Amino acid sequence: MKLICIGRNYADHIEELANERPTDPVVFIKPDSAVLPKEQDFYIPDFSEDVHYEVEVLVKIKKVGKHIDEKFAHKYYDEVGLGIDFTARDLQSKLKEKGLPWEKAKGFDGAAVIGKWLPKSDFEDLNNLNFSLLKNTVPVQQGNTGLMLWKIDELISYVSRYFMLKKGDIIFTGTPAGVGRIQTNDYLSGVLEGKELFSVKIK
Repeated sequence: MKLICIGRNYADHIEELANERPTDPVVFIKPDSAVLPKEQDFYIPDFSEDVHYEVEVLVKIKKVGKHIDEKFAHKYYDEVGLGIDFTARDLQSKLKEKGLPWEKAKGFDGAAVIGKWLPKSDFEDLNNLNFSLLKNTVPVQQGNTGLMLWKIDELISYVSRYFMLKKGDIIFTGTPAGVGRIQTNDYLSGVLEGKELFSVKIK
């Protein structure tokens, strides 16, 4: 299983971090060791003083695919979910300044929260999903998949040009504005179309 993550897929988040708007999807990968085990708290790593939450809609790939045409991409997944791409922002900034890869800031142990999965048939339009992240019961991020620069099927097609997709692979489709720092004793929960799909305590 690999975690394929898309960066800079919401215009408001690009502006929020003062990043350049990309002409193609920004793709990076987290190792499977980044997945936070179910029911486990997230421990802030000792190498960062500025870990940020980034809530994202997730897609689980159900079969092998390569060079997938966008019009057939919907055949490669049946489930969608919600998760967090934890980011050591201070470390990421240092790496970006030097033109180095982001993996240490994005792929560390526990950096990927994966919530419950829901059948995509539960939703009328995957390009109009409302989702949010609550910190200590207060909404801090709110997004809609209709605002993504590249929609789910476009992402699957694009990614499959470079990486063979396999059953169980998960695509993190990008985060909207509102990212922020976590602190010890914070409680985060993610909601997709009114359903809570994950919760996590910060230690």
